[in-house]
Amino acid sequence: MIQVNIPAAYRNVFGKGESRRLRMNNFTPAVVYSGGSEALALQLDAVVLHKNLLHIHGQNAVITLRIEGDQKGDRHVLVKEVQKSPVTDRLVHVDFHEIDLEKPIEFKVPLKYKGTAKGVDLGGELMIARNSLHLRGCPLDIPDFVEIDITPLDRGDKFTFGDIPVPDKVDLLENKKTVCIAVN
Repeated sequence: MIQVNIPAAYRNVFGKGESRRLRMNNFTPAVVYSGGSEALALQLDAVVLHKNLLHIHGQNAVITLRIEGDQKGDRHVLVKEVQKSPVTDRLVHVDFHEIDLEKPIEFKVPLKYKGTAKGVDLGGELMIARNSLHLRGCPLDIPDFVEIDITPLDRGDKFTFGDIPVPDKVDLLENKKTVCIAVN
């Protein structure tokens, strides 16, 4: 899984006007939610945040927030929501969810198909039924993607979720009989 470090600071100003002033000074307001405890209001450098969010866009990533003056130390979070201005495309606000790196969580992981199926070369049609799968495991054990070599697939062959190798410490949450890709 991708890991990114982002510096942050506590935010002690609230409201629409104060949030606008933050954004005018190149800071983005953010909130960190964690199960049961009080939410943390933060401000992050807009340029650094935008660059890092572009780097991880559409991927599972653990972000380590290094908050100035935080007694707890680094906080590991996942991006839950990113709000952008529809006019300027600038970041308006970001919501994070704090996680424990030692507790299993469910993730949607993309499937990448490698090669050209033998059956396609013989006139068959490649049918892709699923582009992702659900895995459960500790965040750092989850792969960025799962790659499947489809070159041995002949006409009438298929790959199911049961045929996909997953890492040792990770559980597959899909029905193993579900077809991912087939050649007709």
